[in-house]
Amino acid sequence: MTPEEILARLIYRDGLMLVIDKPAGLPVHKGPKGGESLEDYFDALRFGLPRRPALAHRLDRDTSGCLVLGRHRKALAALGRLFKSGCIEKSYWAVVAGGPTQDEGRIELPLGRKDAARGWWMKHDPAGQPAVTTWKVMGRRPSYPGPGEAQTIGISWLVLEPLTGRTHQLRVHCAAMGWPIIGDNIYGSGPRKAAPGLQLHSRQIVVPLYTNRPPIRVTAPVPSHMQDLLQICGWSAGAFTE
Repeated sequence: MTPEEILARLIYRDGLMLVIDKPAGLPVHKGPKGGESLEDYFDALRFGLPRRPALAHRLDRDTSGCLVLGRHRKALAALGRLFKSGCIEKSYWAVVAGGPTQDEGRIELPLGRKDAARGWWMKHDPAGQPAVTTWKVMGRRPSYPGPGEAQTIGISWLVLEPLTGRTHQLRVHCAAMGWPIIGDNIYGSGPRKAAPGLQLHSRQIVVPLYTNRPPIRVTAPVPSHMQDLLQICGWSAGAFTE
């Protein structure tokens, strides 16, 4: 990624925070094995400040969309408090294999580590940390090519809102409900070959950062790797703003 490319992904800027449209497939920070990460390019986002911005939260490597950065230490501390207290609203778009029978609902399944050898992999664990997600169906397609040559499945377009911030929460919750996110190579079992990448996008974030101003509402454009399946489920560019 060049400085020009990361600047082109900037979708909000003020004196305290930035929001960028994170590309799918690039980790936000270096893992234990090193390698390229989004943080490598934050110097291009200083805009005259002595230090580069820093991550206020995380997104998975394969998740795209709204990613919040704090521009300095005080801003990061304020954003950290908002994220920790659950004051920041997060809305994700996902395309899942199958889908719920109802139009909206709530998932309350505690999550815990899958096992020590799997690092960040998670599972539903009754003794784990509380995890809550609300969901709403935006569109459905009852018949779509499945993982086998002669198999067809339904797919659904969901809006997911995590009310807690557990690792892999949306991916584990959807899989546990029987409708895994398409393209999920850890928790999924859907038609991975039918989609170029994980069909999960951080569509919108609402940040009540300033006391005397309305919350900051930022929406990330739909990524190209999700547009085909979303259109099959009824999405059309410009028709949905949230």
